[in-house]
Amino acid sequence: MASRKENDRGVGNALRAVPDLIRMEQTRGLLRVVMKQLGLRNGLPIVLGAVSRSRLKMDEIVPSFFVSMWSTLGDREAVVSSDGRLTFKEFEERVLRLSNGLQGLGLGPKDRCAEVLYNGNEFLELFFACSFLGSPMPQLNWHLRADELATAINRTLPKVLVFDAEFTEKILSIKDELEAVEVFVVVGGEVPEGMHSYDDLIVGSQAIMPETNFILALNPYTSGTTGAPKNVNYFDAVSYLFSSSVEAPSSSFSEFLKLAVMEFSFAYYFKGDKIRDEESKNIRCLIPGPMYHAGVIVGWIPFIIFGGTIVPMRKFDAEEFLRLIDEERINWVFVAPTMLERVMALPDDIKKMYDLSSMRSMICAAAPCHPDLKRATNKFFREQGCKEDIFHEYYGSAETMVATALIPEDYLEKPQRIASVGRARCGITKIYDDVKEDWCPPNKEGRLLTRTLMTVALRYPGTPEKVRSSIIMVDGVPWFDDGLLGRMDEDGFIYLTGREKELIISGGVNIFPNEIEEVLVRNPKIFDVGVIRAPHKDLGETPAAIIQLKKGVNSTPDEILDFCKGEGLYGFKIPGVVEFVSELPRHVDGKLMKRELEERYWEGIDRIG
Repeated sequence: MASRKENDRGVGNALRAVPDLIRMEQTRGLLRVVMKQLGLRNGLPIVLGAVSRSRLKMDEIVPSFFVSMWSTLGDREAVVSSDGRLTFKEFEERVLRLSNGLQGLGLGPKDRCAEVLYNGNEFLELFFACSFLGSPMPQLNWHLRADELATAINRTLPKVLVFDAEFTEKILSIKDELEAVEVFVVVGGEVPEGMHSYDDLIVGSQAIMPETNFILALNPYTSGTTGAPKNVNYFDAVSYLFSSSVEAPSSSFSEFLKLAVMEFSFAYYFKGDKIRDEESKNIRCLIPGPMYHAGVIVGWIPFIIFGGTIVPMRKFDAEEFLRLIDEERINWVFVAPTMLERVMALPDDIKKMYDLSSMRSMICAAAPCHPDLKRATNKFFREQGCKEDIFHEYYGSAETMVATALIPEDYLEKPQRIASVGRARCGITKIYDDVKEDWCPPNKEGRLLTRTLMTVALRYPGTPEKVRSSIIMVDGVPWFDDGLLGRMDEDGFIYLTGREKELIISGGVNIFPNEIEEVLVRNPKIFDVGVIRAPHKDLGETPAAIIQLKKGVNSTPDEILDFCKGEGLYGFKIPGVVEFVSELPRHVDGKLMKRELEERYWEGIDRIG
């Protein structure tokens, strides 16, 4: 790992790279987003206020920028939730008070402050309070069982734990198992003896700038669909430019600048330079997914950087999702495919109740989205008032953040591109041939390798071996291997074909589950499906199709198999097992928990066949 001093020697090279940065579409696009969202009327006071507050001290410039932005935006709505509406001025005061309150409890630079919170203003307030203090904020999954939550908390070793009062019983049941937590803070409800009230911390503290050591405290939680869930330390990657306490990345400073611009250029590719609500003059974001998850960060980036208004949903509900888009004039939202499926499954009389004409950017990721669902989404939103296609998509992971971007202009130019995840616009992604140890030519399937702002500064507390095992060296440069396989066409568009860990080897034949899933989802009776490995006496493994039917319909395994054959599946690709379930176990980000399904077949069960 390069030291900060060694990277600083590259500043001259970085300055020489400025002309190249300016020539990048991503740089020009980001500048247009800033001008569209803030403009000179707000931008100039924000900059002057930041300079005045910080006196140009390195570690104070960024927190001063945020305070100046919130003060300048003043009465603009910041957060709209079931608890009410907060202006940016009110949000500023609450963040400053919370920062000082937590600092008074002993939270300092590099101390972790974990959260177990529903979506709401408290999550955002805590995020910025931790950022001001230089304290990473592990974002924890509130869906976990008590024992799982204890493991997740101990993995991150936080000094402070902030949690919603609804989780008090769960936290009390594991309190004695928590190895590092010294301070417990409860949001709402009754506060057990020895713990602290979140509201009292705010009321009893001053609304002044605390002693800062700023980082962006992003420490999101991964779903753990293919391995142990973990928190990924984005704060190292994102904060290196403006924090003297952050370890240097494994890249030159010049490359770091390029990757930083590319990473945040998704704000441009997802129409940040075109969206502007007529009334509030900004982007208005709906957050239907849990904010602890890495992918959902794309949904609230406009709030962090550009003064967008954020409307967090405490829990996802398909009709409420449509109602909020209508009533709150939402134009930017991140969704998982499962959420779109739930929306499309609503009765027509309910779906047609809502005016959705404000929507501009429906950003989908976290799990594969079938082209039919993409088309159906565009068709439905156009029927409800949108003047253009709104479906956008990206490929990324918790470790890489955003790597590719698919935008409507892509598939309007060539309709077949709607099956892709777009081009490598926000990072560098290539397809690698393991056998030839070289990059694949167009349309040759291989391993997806990615290099982004996040991958050059990955940190996993306590599990550094996970980073090393995911890195592949090609031409002397480290690339991140997410275990995905795919191909890239002549125009640079990437098509995912499968995940290595999900590969089914049946009688020596390699079968990717998504090949079968893409056929089965075309069955009008099927609502959701997952294909997994099942044991077979002769073949070793066989595909098992686990199917959730639509409400009110029936089917049989033979009917499903006949459908597969009629759609062109053959040989070992025909499922050896067809099972019907009431609901498939999907994580809240839309990923299917295939490990849970496979365990039932592989643990103590005789082989099929």
